[in-house]
Amino acid sequence: MDSDPPFHQTYKDLLNNTIESNDNELVIVEEQELPMIDLGRLSMDDEEQREGCEREIVRASEDWGFFQIINHGISKDILEMIREEQVQVFKQPFSKKCKEEDKYLNLSAGSYRWGTPTATCLKQLSWSEAFHIPITDISGAAGVKGTTLSSTMEQFATTLAGLALKLAEILAEKLCQQSTFFQENCLANTCYLRMNRYPSCPVPAEVFGLMPHTDSDFLTILHQDQVGGLQLVKEGKWIAVKPNPEALIVNIGDLFQAWSNDAYKSVKHRVVTNPWRERFSIAYFLCPSCETVIHSCCEPAIYRKFTFREYRQKVREDVQKYGYKVGLPRFQIDCAD
Repeated sequence: MDSDPPFHQTYKDLLNNTIESNDNELVIVEEQELPMIDLGRLSMDDEEQREGCEREIVRASEDWGFFQIINHGISKDILEMIREEQVQVFKQPFSKKCKEEDKYLNLSAGSYRWGTPTATCLKQLSWSEAFHIPITDISGAAGVKGTTLSSTMEQFATTLAGLALKLAEILAEKLCQQSTFFQENCLANTCYLRMNRYPSCPVPAEVFGLMPHTDSDFLTILHQDQVGGLQLVKEGKWIAVKPNPEALIVNIGDLFQAWSNDAYKSVKHRVVTNPWRERFSIAYFLCPSCETVIHSCCEPAIYRKFTFREYRQKVREDVQKYGYKVGLPRFQIDCAD
């Protein structure tokens, strides 16, 4: 289709550089539901219910690094509208989406991305396309003619921003830390949405929709459709996440793991491709300013102090050099690097 990036040509180009191995073999794993947390309990008058909900959030962040939330404040109508608008945006011609000078949707330059520019072999290729949208860009998004992308996204982003801060505050308070840290450092001009599309892929055993990684933020909140494909590592195994139309998925990012001194876990996850159906998702990333200093909240510290800018730079360098992200191990105090 005219809307699709040139994945097939990229596949052919990388095929010649790929040595056969079992590293990228997609093993069938049991589909499981993540821990389910009803956030409606946080608004109850019953203190025991509120505290019980907070304990579940903490436990899931410690044991899984991932959990699902319901009664999160985002209506089913909004979620359906987001899905419909994503479909319309991604159906635009590829030439239009990637044309920087046209400022597609009035977004910042470089917002549209596809594949993996640094890939040197098939196992590094992500069979997906995305729009990375700074929250401050959303109100200026013109949208596609006949759509309400801007207002829909703005409502969605505003609700998720408040939700992410609330969850971060709960996790901080349970570590006896100041919850105002996130309000002071994670602002509208530092956080962003990412709209994802994963086209159907004729070689699902060879290519990921999104290669294994951890998130370089504090918290991520994800809404996915019912196609499935998200997998995460639990006890040394890949677990397929069973989609739930009523739930949002929350996962801990690298910065929270470092800040919590490994109390909360940033877990490796990936998206596998589907040979017949395309998949859509949208995620909110709770990020600080580049100058924000990340340091472990208790002693003895596992990680040295670092700025978000330094962390992102090291991630870029490693991806460029090795084809994958190393992440937090680079910043462990006993790391020779």
